[in-house]
Amino acid sequence: MSSEWFSGKLGDVVELKRGYDLPQAKRTKGRVPLVSSSGVSDFHNTAMVKGPGVVTGRYGTIGKVFYVEDDFWPLNTTLYVRDFKGNDPKFIHYFLKSVDFFAYSDKAAVPGVNRNHLHEAAVHLPGACEQKEIAGLLGALDDRITLLRETNATLETIAQVLFKSWFVDFDPVRAKAEGLEPEGMEAAIAALFPDSFEESEQGLVPKGWRVRTFAECCERIESGGTPRRTVPEYWSGGIPWLTSGEVRNPVVFDTKEKITELGVRDSSAKLWPQGTTVVAMYGATAGEVCLLAEPSTANQACCGLIPKISYRTFLFMCARREQEALASKSSGSAQQNLNKGLVSNHRVLLAPDCILENYENVAGSMLDAWIENERQAQTLTQLRDTLLPRLISGQLRLPETQTSVEAMLSEVV
Repeated sequence: MSSEWFSGKLGDVVELKRGYDLPQAKRTKGRVPLVSSSGVSDFHNTAMVKGPGVVTGRYGTIGKVFYVEDDFWPLNTTLYVRDFKGNDPKFIHYFLKSVDFFAYSDKAAVPGVNRNHLHEAAVHLPGACEQKEIAGLLGALDDRITLLRETNATLETIAQVLFKSWFVDFDPVRAKAEGLEPEGMEAAIAALFPDSFEESEQGLVPKGWRVRTFAECCERIESGGTPRRTVPEYWSGGIPWLTSGEVRNPVVFDTKEKITELGVRDSSAKLWPQGTTVVAMYGATAGEVCLLAEPSTANQACCGLIPKISYRTFLFMCARREQEALASKSSGSAQQNLNKGLVSNHRVLLAPDCILENYENVAGSMLDAWIENERQAQTLTQLRDTLLPRLISGQLRLPETQTSVEAMLSEVV
């Protein structure tokens, strides 16, 4: 390791200070971020600390570290860096992520970090120039991850807005009923929409559209299953096995547990294809919806809606809008439950297939881009999390690492 690296105590590198109390009643809306142990939680009109700054949890949520670019107010559940002592703030942000804060916390039911004990932590870190280079490399990864996820938020919003315009507000139909051309729509697609409404069980709907069930959007609908836990050959394989708690993520790429091909063949578990919409049926997540980005299995608390090809994006977006209605169908006293029949027979308004096919062509490409962007973001996140402790500790040196990271970033759209 380079002789430029410093070894000593954390208190020699930075000075940490407790944040400041600010009751809700004394807050005034503004642009100054209020940083709690969980990150930015509110905004105020006055700052207590000049940016850039670094904040970590002192009480409650500990172990997370936040970088704040502008002036801010650290709340009293946090510790913030009052003095960087000549070190690069962005590097210190990454460096503190490698510190085991729990080793300096008390054993209370709600753990808290002792600042004085934390200052005694043994540290080893590079000089200022190398700090900036390491922070720049890790920051480039973080920036690309942020960009990918911001792009995804935009794609999701556009797909949802388009869904609402076509299938909830019926904007193209209303425009044609008023003798106008639908805005922002190709003439060939606009011609597919009717120019009038008719009565249905759901009130006035576009003429020719029909109220149908989720089952009519699908090739099949199936409940998941659990291989026997007593057979180890069924578990720790390579096939994702989804639980209802994991349905909270809108798009699922991976799962905590996995099963083997034997576990699929010899049990009630079923392998669902990529693009399956999954509805959670039991417990706190009953009615919540996700999309499978990879072929996966699931437990019996999940219901898989395997869509017809032209219904994939419509079904996912529709089911997400219907989450509250699905949850309201659940029954049971101690635990709220849906079942496959309730999900299959849930009624929704369907446009003719020619319109659904065009929605799939437009919104489906957005969904595919969303999935690919998230896959790239997860790959970059894994790379960053692998590099961070090794760069911070000096196990990896910069020249070769920079070359490989720059090559990877150049391949990411």
